[in-house]
Amino acid sequence: MTEILEILPLSKSVFAPYGDVIEADPSKMRLINNGTTERYHGVAEPIVVGAPERLIFNIFRGQPRQFPYAVEMMERHPYGSQSFVPLSGRPFLVGVSDDVDGKPGKPKIFLAAAHQGVNYFPNTWHHPLMALGGISDFLVVDRDNTTANLEEFFFETPYRISEPSL
Repeated sequence: MTEILEILPLSKSVFAPYGDVIEADPSKMRLINNGTTERYHGVAEPIVVGAPERLIFNIFRGQPRQFPYAVEMMERHPYGSQSFVPLSGRPFLVGVSDDVDGKPGKPKIFLAAAHQGVNYFPNTWHHPLMALGGISDFLVVDRDNTTANLEEFFFETPYRISEPSL
């Protein structure tokens, strides 16, 4: 039987086991440029494990998901973190799973606000990009050699997500 997954609000404390929430944290704010710019310093830290690979900036253009949506698979990147920061002013969904004997467990689904991004830690099971409401661009920082840094897992029985309340 297909299980419906609850959509949770994204917060730093709940997401901490999986990565960083990227947002303007007032505790990290510094004024720069003669007081004309607020800098939110060190909101996430990209991680590369093992061989010295370079980190690159990408723009991913995501197609909006249709609901109800089937969560059929998860992926992870063992050798580097991967971050997603929305550029189109729209919220998006974030799916993560705990590792259970080398496979993803039951997914947790978060609603990221338009001002929030995420930085998945290396080896964190996560769902590919889930844009909402329209075609959306994301700034993505990850390891350059992604083909050597990707594992995928397909669930026997997909999970379902109902349309989120925005």
